[in-house]
Amino acid sequence: MAQQRALPQSKETLLQSYNKRLKDDVKSIMDNFTEIIKTAKIEDETQVSRATQGEQDNYEMHVRAANIVRAGESLMKLVSDLKQFLILNDFPSVNEAIDERSQQLRALQEECDRKLIALRDEVSTDLYELEEEYYSSSSSLCEANDLPLCEAYWRLDLDTDSADGLSVPLPASPEPSAGPLQAAAPAHSHAGGPGPAEHA
Repeated sequence: MAQQRALPQSKETLLQSYNKRLKDDVKSIMDNFTEIIKTAKIEDETQVSRATQGEQDNYEMHVRAANIVRAGESLMKLVSDLKQFLILNDFPSVNEAIDERSQQLRALQEECDRKLIALRDEVSTDLYELEEEYYSSSSSLCEANDLPLCEAYWRLDLDTDSADGLSVPLPASPEPSAGPLQAAAPAHSHAGGPGPAEHA
């Protein structure tokens, strides 16, 4: 609790010091500029010679001009300190700037999402039309309405091969009378000899 109370007090003290610096620097600039204007006034003859008075006035003008420059530099330093103070301590303004930037980014995100959705719908429509055109052309070439793509290409290749006159030779079918069992039967017969049962 003590730290929370001390923090606003330190800020108030700092702001008061900034205000005092501002008033002092502005007063210094005004006073020195007024004295420079007074120095430019020609006075009557005095006990001091004009040459001496001129040198004195010249020196005074240089000093007062240097004071004006110093006060101006102090004001510039005060502006820098005020900017730093606002950046470090003005949390509502910082939060407001962050919220505004967040809203801008959300609006940009929503716009990008809308454009992407429109592009997706357009691409989907075009792709659907291309698929219909492709499958209709494939079915007209292969004479098959519901064939898969690989089978359609396979049938198209077969039609191309048959049109070029390419054919695969088939093996000759064996005759019914020359079966393998009938051809091998005479090899097991003995000429004029008894069979195994007769030999026993």
